[in-house]
Amino acid sequence: MSGQPESRAAAVPVPPAVQQAVRDLVEVSPVLVELGERFTAAGFEAHLVGGSVRDALLAAGTGAARPPGDLDVTTDARPEQVLQLLRGWASSTWNTGIAFGTVGAEVRHAGEATRLEITTYRADRYDRESRNPEVAWGDSLVDDLARRDFTVNAMAVSLGPDRTVTDPFGGLGDLLARRLRTPGAAADSFADDPLRMLRGVRFVAQLGLTPVEEVVGAMTDMSGELARITPERVQVELSKTLLQDAPRAALELFVSSGLADVVLPELSALRMEIDEHHQHKDVYSHSLTVLDQAIALEEADPGAGSPDLVLRLAALLHDVGKPATRRHEPRGRVSFHHHEVVGAKLVRKRLQALRYSKEVVEDVSRLTFLHLRFHGYGTGEWTDSAVRRYVTDAGDLLPRLHKLVRSDCTTRNRRRAAALAATYDSLERRIAELSAAEDLARVRPDLDGNAIMEILGIPPGREVGEAWKHLKDLRLERGPLSREDAEAELRAWWAAR
Repeated sequence: MSGQPESRAAAVPVPPAVQQAVRDLVEVSPVLVELGERFTAAGFEAHLVGGSVRDALLAAGTGAARPPGDLDVTTDARPEQVLQLLRGWASSTWNTGIAFGTVGAEVRHAGEATRLEITTYRADRYDRESRNPEVAWGDSLVDDLARRDFTVNAMAVSLGPDRTVTDPFGGLGDLLARRLRTPGAAADSFADDPLRMLRGVRFVAQLGLTPVEEVVGAMTDMSGELARITPERVQVELSKTLLQDAPRAALELFVSSGLADVVLPELSALRMEIDEHHQHKDVYSHSLTVLDQAIALEEADPGAGSPDLVLRLAALLHDVGKPATRRHEPRGRVSFHHHEVVGAKLVRKRLQALRYSKEVVEDVSRLTFLHLRFHGYGTGEWTDSAVRRYVTDAGDLLPRLHKLVRSDCTTRNRRRAAALAATYDSLERRIAELSAAEDLARVRPDLDGNAIMEILGIPPGREVGEAWKHLKDLRLERGPLSREDAEAELRAWWAAR
């Protein structure tokens, strides 16, 4: 790593209460205690590092110290020595990361499994083109911590008898001040691994940290470097950010720094210039507010999984079709006709590029396509046919669509907001009433494919599918038909072709 991180060190004494909190973290984990004993007996150092230390320090004084599910440990032992020390103690080990000094292990204690990643001290440099480190073993804990992304992650607690907390770059002070800073020069850190910029965005949401001016400046100047990172790694960090309790401030940094321009330009594009007559709301701010409201509805629903990545992506991206469809109409009006159609296509293309799963891509795209459907039915006078089509088109996404549509009503006009809420309440009541009479979740034609072929005397093929679709449309329009009526409708359709 270039730069001189040692000159930036801002180590502060660790208060006794904090030291005790970290000791508690180690002591309540038999695996950590035993690991420390094994390494110490062999003459090696071992230190717990990373997020578990950071989170234990955050919990200091609350009595909330607890061992995390996965543990990151650093040591002066070489990988082959680590494997030797784990032999006979760990239930399994793996060496997929051994070229970079990391040995993985699973240890079982009292029926519970704990996963460990134990990495040898490193003093390597990064190849700025490939982003791969030129691996070199180190002998210094401080030098190893200097390689970390941010100061709040550059702290360690010894697994030796003293349980000493090592904080050479002022991570504890930054944590207490809710400040995001790099151990060395921010530009050097981000040049080593541009993904660290997105990690910084995530920590704004996850930990409530505020990046210092140097970090924001480096993100802004170097945002284009993010294009060198694989879509899979970008997607993981973006998803982790969205899944936090309050991601809005992080997303604002994501956009203002230019990082979104590189990996999610559709979000940045929502910052459309407001026309002089203010005939449309700020779509960017509106989208962030919809996300806030969707999260609140999600968390208030005991029957829904939370956090819900699909709902949050849909809330954030539901209006991405507006920039391409904005039209200035007579009398200063502004329209966005069919922005849900354009938006669904843009969402599908972008999420595929970010390597989201097929299920996530299709669900978010579908919600984007459907989010305006409610507004097309006027003041709430829903026919049975309209209710059936709304439920059928949404399918399993109906609970999420309910939340998305309600969240999308962000008007400051209290009377209008109350009217929209009442109208949607009416729709949900109509869905419940009709569901009690019909199985809306499984709307099917009154005749299946075999019956269609038998009645019409036709073999399998395209015409059977067309007949099936006609009968389903009829079922949605009129509700369940008797066998006799369904056959009559089928024969009439066939005769009219």
